[in-house]
Amino acid sequence: MRSFFRGRAPAPVSAFAVRARRWPGVLALAVVLPLAGCATDSGRPDAAPSASGSSAVGGGTATAAPEVRAQLRVDGDVRQYLLHRPPAPAADADGDGDGPKPLLVAFHGRGADAAELRAKTRLERAATARGMLVALPEGLGHGWGAGAQATKQRPDPALDVRFTEALIKHLVRTERADPGQVYVAGFSNGGSMALRMAAERPALLAGAASVSGQLPTGAAAMEPTGPVPVMVVYGADDPVRPLAGLPSPPPDPEEPILPTRSARDSAAAFAAAGGAGEPVTRAEKGYDRTVWRLGKDTPGGDRRSGGTVQLLVVDDAGHTWPGSTVPPPEGFGPVSKALDATDTILDFFTDPGPGR
Repeated sequence: MRSFFRGRAPAPVSAFAVRARRWPGVLALAVVLPLAGCATDSGRPDAAPSASGSSAVGGGTATAAPEVRAQLRVDGDVRQYLLHRPPAPAADADGDGDGPKPLLVAFHGRGADAAELRAKTRLERAATARGMLVALPEGLGHGWGAGAQATKQRPDPALDVRFTEALIKHLVRTERADPGQVYVAGFSNGGSMALRMAAERPALLAGAASVSGQLPTGAAAMEPTGPVPVMVVYGADDPVRPLAGLPSPPPDPEEPILPTRSARDSAAAFAAAGGAGEPVTRAEKGYDRTVWRLGKDTPGGDRRSGGTVQLLVVDDAGHTWPGSTVPPPEGFGPVSKALDATDTILDFFTDPGPGR
């Protein structure tokens, strides 16, 4: 297992590597499905046994399994993803019970995988209960190219952006994902990947959310290019990637750690790109919420009228997913129970206006 981000008081490489190897115990909590087959732009992914043990017959919508593992070839690479389908709704007045569905693409953290993110967040349960498709892609080398800088491990820094675009396009065609309701979210390095997608492809998305992830800076810098509702959830006591950012990360023997700006500066950059005014901050039970209202006169603002950028700084929380029941690795800090990040993010996607 790869080492993870290190923070304000980094541990020696050897000590951190021992810590990172404890991740497999977390992964064992998730149900790992067998590989189902290879999806291409010519058809939908094959069905595989669901988490409950039921199996699908054929590949049609009426008999499709609620959960599949599938592959998509992009730029010569065979990329894998886990797909969760919502229950089929009752037919509407026109007899069509399989209309377009919102799509959430969720990125795991560095050193982890889709199954770990599923176990930690239960995003697929909350999202499918809301009628959303959920795709959990697998990063190359258990990580994501969240920044613009080419490295030895990631010589093409835009590879994951193209993969995400291709995956969205594929699911719009094969799973009837609604192109007007596409969202991205992620944790840590995956959270930074979600922010990169929002920064570079705002017209592609209806919203983005990051937990414990910040915008890269320095040579890897990402600058938002247009209006999009964004929520950043961050632990006030994050010991791995501090709330104030990590402008000068320590060296890593396996893959360079990206420098990042602070959580507030990350959110503020999206607010500025969206023509937002001055923010309003208020204390809520267990966290502080800062809200910027996106401007209506910004290009694209009419599509997202009333949208916001929000920063939630969670008290007594570390480099963790608030509300999770999965214990974090040693040294990642506490998990807050004052906030359920999963429901909070999905509620934000449903209504990205001012926080209630």
